[in-house]
Amino acid sequence: MRDIFTWLTSFLILIALILIIPLQLMCLDDLEFDYINPYDYSSRVKILVLLEFMGEGILCLFYLVTGHWVMSMLCAPISYFNVRLYATGEHLVDVTEVFLLLRREKNLRRLKLAYLTILLFLDVLWMIRSAIEDQDDDEDYGADSFLD
Repeated sequence: MRDIFTWLTSFLILIALILIIPLQLMCLDDLEFDYINPYDYSSRVKILVLLEFMGEGILCLFYLVTGHWVMSMLCAPISYFNVRLYATGEHLVDVTEVFLLLRREKNLRRLKLAYLTILLFLDVLWMIRSAIEDQDDDEDYGADSFLD
């Protein structure tokens, strides 16, 4: 039962991350169509990017602590990428060059969204597998106790 709660917790974290990415894409679209100015965009996205980085780092550490090594290794590349962006300061938006980087930023967000969707799919598969194994263990335990 512990594994099911672990997968459910990671499922909720992944859903939160998947919701943050489209918010960033919407801000990029608003900027592209001139609904907001670059200063408003940078203040909105700065918070969302930091939440995304923290969420992905927490998810990777959560998988590591709970002993799900495969999922932790699948989360490691995106966590490394985020740490590298943060360390070099590339996560910050330069309002003077924001329109030059607009296409790159959109493609980056779409790639992250696809990556997180794949992780979500794998998470659901592992959750179903854990639920089936847990149910089989309960049935075996019930049969053994009945024979005793």
